Amino acid sequence: MTPMLEQYLRLKGEHPGALLFYRMGDFYEMFFEDAETAARELQLTLTSRNPEAENPVPMCGVPHQAVEGYLAQLLEKGFKVAVCDQIEDPKQAKGLVKRAVTRVLTPGTAVEEGNLRAKEHNFLAALYFDADERAGGLAWVDFSTGEWSGLFARDAARLWQWAAKIGPRELLLPDGLEPPRDFAREGMQISRFPLRPHFDLTSGRDKVLKAQGVADLAALDVGDKPQLVRAMGALLTYLASNQMRDIGHLAPFKPVNLGRHMLIDEVTERNLEIFRRLDGRKGQGTLWHVLDRTVTPMGGRLLESWLRQPWLDLAPILETQDAVAWLAGDEERRRALREALAGVYDLERLTTRIFLNRAAPRDFTALRQSLAALPRLRALAAASAEPPKAATDLLSGWDDLDDACELLSRALVDSPPVLVTEGGLFKPGYNPDLDELMELTEHGEERIRQLLAEEREGCKLPKLKLGYNRVFGYYFELSKSAGYPPEHFERRQTLANCERYVTPRLKELEEKLMAAGEKRKTLEYNLFVALRDHIAALRDRIMDTAARVARLDVWQGLAEAAVANDWTRPELRPDLDIRIRAGRHPVIEAVQGVGNYIPNDVTLDEATRVLLITGPNMAGKSTVLRQTAIIALLAQIGSFVPATKAEIGLVDRVFCRVGASDNLAQGQSTFMVEMMETARILRQAGRRSLVILDEIGRGTATFDGLALAWAVVEDLCGRDDGQGVRTLFATHYHELTALEGRLPRLRNANIAVKEWKGDIVFLRRLLPGPADRSYGVEVARLAGVPRNVVRRARQLLEELERSRDPAHAARGSRERGQPILPGLFGVSAPSREEPQETAASPLLDELSRLELDRITPLEALTLLTDWKARFGGDASQGD
Repeated sequence: MTPMLEQYLRLKGEHPGALLFYRMGDFYEMFFEDAETAARELQLTLTSRNPEAENPVPMCGVPHQAVEGYLAQLLEKGFKVAVCDQIEDPKQAKGLVKRAVTRVLTPGTAVEEGNLRAKEHNFLAALYFDADERAGGLAWVDFSTGEWSGLFARDAARLWQWAAKIGPRELLLPDGLEPPRDFAREGMQISRFPLRPHFDLTSGRDKVLKAQGVADLAALDVGDKPQLVRAMGALLTYLASNQMRDIGHLAPFKPVNLGRHMLIDEVTERNLEIFRRLDGRKGQGTLWHVLDRTVTPMGGRLLESWLRQPWLDLAPILETQDAVAWLAGDEERRRALREALAGVYDLERLTTRIFLNRAAPRDFTALRQSLAALPRLRALAAASAEPPKAATDLLSGWDDLDDACELLSRALVDSPPVLVTEGGLFKPGYNPDLDELMELTEHGEERIRQLLAEEREGCKLPKLKLGYNRVFGYYFELSKSAGYPPEHFERRQTLANCERYVTPRLKELEEKLMAAGEKRKTLEYNLFVALRDHIAALRDRIMDTAARVARLDVWQGLAEAAVANDWTRPELRPDLDIRIRAGRHPVIEAVQGVGNYIPNDVTLDEATRVLLITGPNMAGKSTVLRQTAIIALLAQIGSFVPATKAEIGLVDRVFCRVGASDNLAQGQSTFMVEMMETARILRQAGRRSLVILDEIGRGTATFDGLALAWAVVEDLCGRDDGQGVRTLFATHYHELTALEGRLPRLRNANIAVKEWKGDIVFLRRLLPGPADRSYGVEVARLAGVPRNVVRRARQLLEELERSRDPAHAARGSRERGQPILPGLFGVSAPSREEPQETAASPLLDELSRLELDRITPLEALTLLTDWKARFGGDASQGD
């Protein structure tokens, strides 16, 4: 075991969960198991430190100048990496060079551009819940920007919902706390730590106070939330241990105020396909793909935050609408803004890297270019006779950062090298001492030749020559016949035909020339550090300007989307009514084209709180449901919406349950997932909620599903003292359409279809009233089911519809313990005032003659179909 390997193993032991990148000269090397892992994951050649030994040590490495690309690959795959650097100059080291781990990189603490997605937050989160106190906290931070926030709740389920919603790259948990079985953790690395020191309340309080520079936790609105303080302390402990330094760039902590924002849980976010499609992929097919017209990374992240937490207060919504309308009506200003914004890089992350001493020279030139665009942006925002209030507020306190831009312009060359240590960073004229060294390194040979010319002329020695070798360095050479050397010439070497001399000026110039290269690199590095410290001290100013640029970018992006897609400004109202005229689903319209999309009207008002929508599969029920929720969401971020006219009563929470999926890995069937999502809605929906439900009860037996759907509709209609919850409820249970008139504020609607020459045509129009049929067999034919199967299905359907055998009516229901629901087939349940025997009807006569012990399920279904056809009207009138 060599001293070097002993040093490696000692450092590895201090960071057992990380791959150790060990600096050796121009390479970062890995050994033992780390080498095998890195070689496999990075496709590197696995070699050996001592190939001839009995037990060779596996080894692989990467060049130090290319290390960031390899680190990015490992972080993307969820690895933790400890970077070990040489902390003393190898030239001055006595024995083994001292090394130390200078930083630990994890997916949730990355700041380098290659490890981050430009328009997405990169969150690190910590969750703590005290079962005895029945309270907990979730805190999260984007280390690359310094933004951090948190949530206190007395319901553990809400904390886990938010953890899934924000989707952190890393989630820190205390030992013993396990996520629920349905927790969505895809792409999330979960790490567990003991309560002390990570989740300790006392140390956490001290760290939070120090990091925020406050004397009392009440200043952060967490004084009465110790569980949230524990989560915040865990984040700070983790960051300090990984970064090897105090964390001083975090912004003021802003806890989530649920009363100020619309709440969209992770299930609704997924079902509405806001950021990802239902298959988990990004890009086309998502609302984000249609809506995002931002130019800068800061603007993209701000829009993402607005979409995750739309406003519930009218004031910021209306101010944003005014700003969007202002830019939507001025195409020239909008175009010029987009051109100016194109020159702005990620100010927030650039400043963070500079503050953390992790910036490369090119980060500073990117910052310089960004700052140069600020005056143009300010002028475009200000050049208006009647700017909206939001624009006036934006310009109030705007900082062009002229001093920083001037300094960077004067200091740095246009194309600096990749590494600080290479030199060549600064322009001539920035520093006098550096100018002299630059002159020597770039024009040193010319200076020496100039000295030769001076000696020839001054000493009258026209045959004087200049030479150089590695032993003596530079020298003057004079042949014995060329003349006598002057007094200031010092003999250095005698040859057969000539003498070699040096002069004080030649030696001085040579020393300067030989040392100039190293001195220049050292001076440039020191100047770079000073420049970095100066810019880091301006962080607060730069971050404030970045936030203003982001808002301006979001406004123009929303305006650009509104104009490109022909959207209109919605009216936000404090009441509960929702009226949408010619509404469209923006994502489907973008895919199909404007001319191919059929718009629809949706009204939820005092008379209609629950809209029961029927119609065949593929007709567009789910589209109408989701477009309503999306229009409400867009309206409450201040965006225009895809409709001719929209009046939106403020929504505090959107619930969306659509589609069917299972979670076999966690032992949850399709129906179980459906019921869990339905249970969440029924337990949490309130007066201002908007509920989107599609096909409740389809995953179980017919009567079970019908009974559940019926009960859910009744519950939603009866909420809020009979006022009901705003709900769009799509179903194939046509029996539920009989509830109109029986349940208050429930109305039927259907997606129209038309039969034409044996085929069906989807009209995609939402019309009042119930659908008459489900057209399931026709849809199966359109889906490509073989003709013989479709033909046989039609025959069976005709037989079932013609069947009128009452002898087996309700036996199947009784055998399964499934009661016939009152009022389901046109027979109302007897009232308390009316004796039961007065409710006699032909249907009840047939029921009384049934032989229940002999009926089969298929016969029962056939009989129910028959009864529906014959007794669909007033049962007392019979046929």
